[in-house]
Amino acid sequence: MPEAQAQVALAFDFGLRRIGVASGDTVSRSAAPLSAVRVDERGVDWLAIERLLREFEPQLLVLGAPRNADGSAGRLSAAADRFAAALAERARLPVHRTDEYASSAEAMAELKQQRASGQRRRAVRHADVDCAAAAVILERWLQGSHR
Repeated sequence: MPEAQAQVALAFDFGLRRIGVASGDTVSRSAAPLSAVRVDERGVDWLAIERLLREFEPQLLVLGAPRNADGSAGRLSAAADRFAAALAERARLPVHRTDEYASSAEAMAELKQQRASGQRRRAVRHADVDCAAAAVILERWLQGSHR
């Protein structure tokens, strides 16, 4: 059987103050947090996103779809949809969506566990949670039924 060609992916955890970013690939199906991109009164820091796109040269983009526990659209759904459309246009890549329900809580629990075990020395910041949530989102998509 031929070896699968790895595709680099960037994932985004959309927020109104920060957008967490993570990277991964389709072979390892794992993800690592990168950095958070600022969102302020002027909007998304597109220069920071464009730098990440140039640096990682992804073939895939994944964005969490904000959902409530019952599966209905979350309060950030419309804003996340607008971000997805702008990202797809700027990157000239399709943006895959996956449910992000509880990804921030899962990320926070993992970061707290790392801190308690001594694996992580510094305090957990909001940006850390956003980036770790992006990694959760990407791993969900990579391990999901998208293939």
